[in-house]
Amino acid sequence: MERGIALEISKDYAVQMRGISKFFGNFQALDSVDLDVKKGETHAILGENGAGKSTLMNILYGLYGADGGTIYLNGEPVYIKNPSVAISYGIGMVHQHFMLVEKFTVLQNIILGNESTDKFGIINMRKARKKVIEIIKRYGMNVDLKKKIRNISVGMQQKVEILKALYRGAEILILDEPTAVLTPQEVDELLEIIENLKKDGKTVIIITHKLKEIKKSSKECTIIRKGKFVDCVNVKDESEQSLAEKMVGHKVKLLVDKEKATPGEVVFEIKDLNVKSERGIDVIKNLSMSLRKGEIYGLAGVDGNGQKELMEALICRLYVESGKILINGKEIQNTSTRNVLDSKISIIHEDRHRYGCILGMSVADNAILEKYREKPFNANGFLNYDERDKYTEKLIEKYDVRPSKCKYTKIRNLSGGNQQKLVIGREIENDPDLLIAIQPTRGLDVGAIEYVHKVLIDLRDKGKAILLISLELDEILDLSDRIGVIYDGSIVGEFDQKEANEQNVGLLMAGGKNNDEEHI
Repeated sequence: MERGIALEISKDYAVQMRGISKFFGNFQALDSVDLDVKKGETHAILGENGAGKSTLMNILYGLYGADGGTIYLNGEPVYIKNPSVAISYGIGMVHQHFMLVEKFTVLQNIILGNESTDKFGIINMRKARKKVIEIIKRYGMNVDLKKKIRNISVGMQQKVEILKALYRGAEILILDEPTAVLTPQEVDELLEIIENLKKDGKTVIIITHKLKEIKKSSKECTIIRKGKFVDCVNVKDESEQSLAEKMVGHKVKLLVDKEKATPGEVVFEIKDLNVKSERGIDVIKNLSMSLRKGEIYGLAGVDGNGQKELMEALICRLYVESGKILINGKEIQNTSTRNVLDSKISIIHEDRHRYGCILGMSVADNAILEKYREKPFNANGFLNYDERDKYTEKLIEKYDVRPSKCKYTKIRNLSGGNQQKLVIGREIENDPDLLIAIQPTRGLDVGAIEYVHKVLIDLRDKGKAILLISLELDEILDLSDRIGVIYDGSIVGEFDQKEANEQNVGLLMAGGKNNDEEHI
C-alpha cells in the first residue's frame, strides 16, 4: 500500500515521526511507524485495541523512549526523554484514565506542579485563578474552580485535564480516547472545545476508534494496525465502513445481525425498589422491571439518573430501603456481593479498574478472580497454577486479548480495550443465568464491538438473560429486545425493539412525555 506520508520534513507540520519502533521485552509494539500532523489541524490516530496508538503518543509525550526512529517538531529533530521535556516543547497529553487528585479542588489540580509563587514561596492563587479563567473563557469551557474533583462528573474532569495542559502552554494537545467515558452530550461539548482550540491555532491529536467522531472532528487520519503504519487518509474521502476495514484489515458489520428473540420464563425481577444514595438522597424510586430467559433488556438513560445506584444496589454495595430484587425467585437484596455471584449472576462493570480488575495482579490471576476458591483452581487450599494458566490461555485466545502471550503480564500494562475483553470473557465463561453488562463496549474498537455484540446475542440465543445498561443509545436500540427508559430513578417507559427509535426513547430520556400511553 502506498504511504500517505509527506515526502520531506517541513515546518508546515507540527509533528513528524519517522520509523518509530518500540519493544516491550520480546513483544514489538511499534514497527517503523510514521506520522505527519499539520499545524493547526485536528489529526486522528485510528487503530484496534492494542494496535500501538497510545504507545506512539506516549513516546511523543516522553513517557516511553523509542527503540528506533526520530521525532521532528516544526521541522526540527528533537529528543524527548521525559514529559517535562515534552511540556517545554509545548506538548500536552490528556490520558484515557485521568491523573487528578480527588481531594483537591479543580483550581488546585490545574496548577499542581506549575505553581506561581511570590518571593516568600507562597502560591499566588489570585494570579493563577486569573490565568485559568482567561483560558476557560477563551475556549468556551464551563468549569467550577472551587469544586473538588471527587464531586464533579467524568466529563468535567476531562475539561480539567485539558485546562491543565493549556495552563502549561500546550500548543500540541494529545487526547487519548477522549470520548470513551463521556455521555453523548459531553461528546458534543468536547468536539466544540476542540474546534475552538483549532481556531486558536492549536494542533490536536486524537487517539480513537470511534468512527463517527473522527468524521466530525478530524481532517486527516493515520491508521495503525498491529504496530504498523497502514495509511494516512483525508477523512472526508472515507466512509465509516472504509475506515473500519482499514483499521481491522477485513470487512466489518457495523449493524448487529440477529434473529428475533424467543424469550422464556422470568428469571430476574425488581419490584418497587427504593434506594438512597450514600448521602441519604432518594435515587431509586419505586423502580420495577422484569427480564426473561433468552432476551436482552436494554436500560436507556442519560448518565446520572440512577444507573450507578441501581447497579450498586444489585451488587449489595447500597442498602435497599424497600422493594425486592429476585433471581430465579430468590431474594438477593441486602445480602452480599459473594451471594450475588453465587446466585448465577455475572457482571461486566462500567469501571473495570475499580470493580473489574486488580491492576497490580497478572492477567492470569485476574482471569480467575471469581473462581480461585473452586476446583480445579483450588487444590487442597493451594492455587493450581497449571489449571489457572490453561484457563487463561483459553480466555486470551477465545476473546482475542492482545498481546496473545500476556498471561503473566500485569493487567495494568494491557490497553484498556484488552482489559475489557478479558473481563467480558471471564464473566461470560462463568455461565450465568443473568449477565449484567454495563457499558460493555466502552473503549473498544469497531472490530471488538462487533465481536462483543455477537457474543451477547449468542448468549441470549442460548437462553440466558442479559440486562444491558449503556449510555450509547445506538447500542441499546441495536441489541435490545425490550427497552426500558430510566429517568430520575424510575422506569418511565418500556418499548419492544420494533417500536423503539431515537425519537421516542430519546424523548423519555430527556424527561419528556410520550403521547402513546401504551408505553408509559
